[in-house]
Amino acid sequence: MFCVKLSCEVWLVIFGTLVAVLLRGCTTLHPYSGEGSPPMYGDYEAQRHWMEITTNLPITEWYKNGSENDLMYWGLDYPPLTAYHMFAAGKLAELINENYTKLHDSRGFESDEHKLFMRYTVLVVDILVYIPSLVVYFYATECQGSDKKVKPLSPPLSTILGLLYPGIILIDHGHFQYNCVSLGLAIFATVFVLKKFNIAASICFCAALNYKQMELYHSLPFFMYLLSSCVPKPGQSTTSGIIKLSKIAITVVLSFLTIWAPFLFNMDDFLVVLQRQFPLSRGVFEDKVSNFWCVLNIFYKLKLRFTNYEMMRICLFATISMVFPSSIDLFLRPSSKKFVLALINSSLAFFLFSFQVHEKTILLVAIPVILYFPQKPFVCFWFLCLSVFSMTPLLYKDGLVIATVALMIFYSTSFQVSIEHFYRNYLNASDGLAEYYRSLLHVLLNIEYKKATQLDILKLTYKEIVRNRKTLKQFAFHLFMFTSLMGSVFLSFLLLVFDPPERYPDLFPLLISAYSAVHFFGFFVYFNVQQIKIPQEFDDIRNVKLKSS
Repeated sequence: MFCVKLSCEVWLVIFGTLVAVLLRGCTTLHPYSGEGSPPMYGDYEAQRHWMEITTNLPITEWYKNGSENDLMYWGLDYPPLTAYHMFAAGKLAELINENYTKLHDSRGFESDEHKLFMRYTVLVVDILVYIPSLVVYFYATECQGSDKKVKPLSPPLSTILGLLYPGIILIDHGHFQYNCVSLGLAIFATVFVLKKFNIAASICFCAALNYKQMELYHSLPFFMYLLSSCVPKPGQSTTSGIIKLSKIAITVVLSFLTIWAPFLFNMDDFLVVLQRQFPLSRGVFEDKVSNFWCVLNIFYKLKLRFTNYEMMRICLFATISMVFPSSIDLFLRPSSKKFVLALINSSLAFFLFSFQVHEKTILLVAIPVILYFPQKPFVCFWFLCLSVFSMTPLLYKDGLVIATVALMIFYSTSFQVSIEHFYRNYLNASDGLAEYYRSLLHVLLNIEYKKATQLDILKLTYKEIVRNRKTLKQFAFHLFMFTSLMGSVFLSFLLLVFDPPERYPDLFPLLISAYSAVHFFGFFVYFNVQQIKIPQEFDDIRNVKLKSS
């Protein structure tokens, strides 16, 4: 009889993955965006409508406004790879029930069977793309970007905590979208970059970018890091650098040509598709997003003082300015340990300062934060909790409050159990996390007060603080993190329980937006500092034979 012996860690990952899939399945039982809300419904209807359009119209008409394709009703505004995905899903839907995608007549179609079909289309690509990408990342890059002074969280625990992140579960399987495809492809691209498979990385990232244009949030780190890899190092010829750059450039061009081929035979077709990717008419932000412009708009009404075109230029300048330090540092002092941090800093700069931002785009920041989890678990957990909190008004509007609360409790408990297990091994103590906090409190309490004057007590206290300032900083950090998270719980409670004043109907969403934005800006500074502190990596530099004088 054939038998495979698996280690406990592998079984742990298998169990964690099955639990993550189960949670996704449970979330699908909750409402979706725009359920039973005509005439526009929501994102669920948008995806269904794209299946309708792509399966009933010629490919050159998918992005064009006309009598058969009203772009004002959820017109297709994602790159061609999304359209091809919707075409494949739409063809499958036709086989099951032609009413799912019948042109015009299927508008707003809702049934239990159709809901099940749509939910399964997300679950399948999640299992095929996103879940494997996280598993591969944490095992393929184990200890690659870690600080030698700090023991990183183990791959099994990091994988499980990444798969259980409530944000993507709630948006993809609750609200209803296919973010797992582009984000999973971006994670695969990250794996290939860190393993120095630049051609494979280029293909995967081109696919991610051509599935959702929001992957531009991650584009600068990929561009800068791949470009820096082509700069000749000591012991390498200029020709080798040009060849590397040519290979990457040809790969990118061929990838785009392949994906965009049906729209390249006519310049008008190409321009229409391109224009649909960047609609200026929607404004600088949607709803109450937790970024700089939304908070500034509370005091200084941007939409009354600037046109959309003017705001686009302002946002472009602000975004480039904010992402510049991280990108230049990655190019001039390249290191694989910096790459994930550069992804965080680039995506966070785009989220905070770019044009046309939605609450859901915080997922583009959350994913690289998940990848950084092994190095800074507490900081990343804090950020990920706040990322879900920042989407609370959207999730509340979608009727996903119960799912959000349940998933957050489960995630927090899983984090506590994982960290408990980690510190039991790290500290060789049976108490685990309790021992960790006991060691922090010991610093505060390890001062002899007996038979000492008040001046002696002050001197002893000062000496202990100086001697243990690092431990005290950790204690202060945990206290501040706890206070911050309790603040988010309090604001969520206000939104769910109390009605806002009639004069300020958006008071609670604005408070959540401002509270989250302040935190995100703090995280932006922190992650930039963390990146700049990492020195340049010299692994690729060949041995150079010095000429004897």
